[in-house]
Amino acid sequence: MRRIVLGSMIVAALIAASVPLMAHHSFAAEFDSTKSLKMTGVVTKIDWTNPHVWFYIDVKDEAGKVSNWGFEMGPPHLLQGQGWTRTTMKLGDTVTVQGTAAKNGSNRGNARSVTTPDGKRLGAASSEGQQQ
Repeated sequence: MRRIVLGSMIVAALIAASVPLMAHHSFAAEFDSTKSLKMTGVVTKIDWTNPHVWFYIDVKDEAGKVSNWGFEMGPPHLLQGQGWTRTTMKLGDTVTVQGTAAKNGSNRGNARSVTTPDGKRLGAASSEGQQQ
């Protein structure tokens, strides 16, 4: 009887642990790999958290209208492996982003690379190469 209870507890723990993994989206579910984009803008917000780092930039179009765009990057530990730190990008910096647009047409993208104000181009640990 103890084995059954212990086995049931282990199964329940494994199911509970897998829920966050099932909630994680794939690149293909949210972004369109045929819609490349390149934008330059001023950083307005940075969320350096798991499972993905997000940053937001104000982008001016040809008519001078400003729109705010959000870009997903990889998790902090993968970004750190590509030379990023929490302070590489700062509020007010002008950066250039290359990546992929959202499928739904919103002002969101998946960053492939970011060029910082000093001209350094860093990979964004994009999930694009890991499409599911």
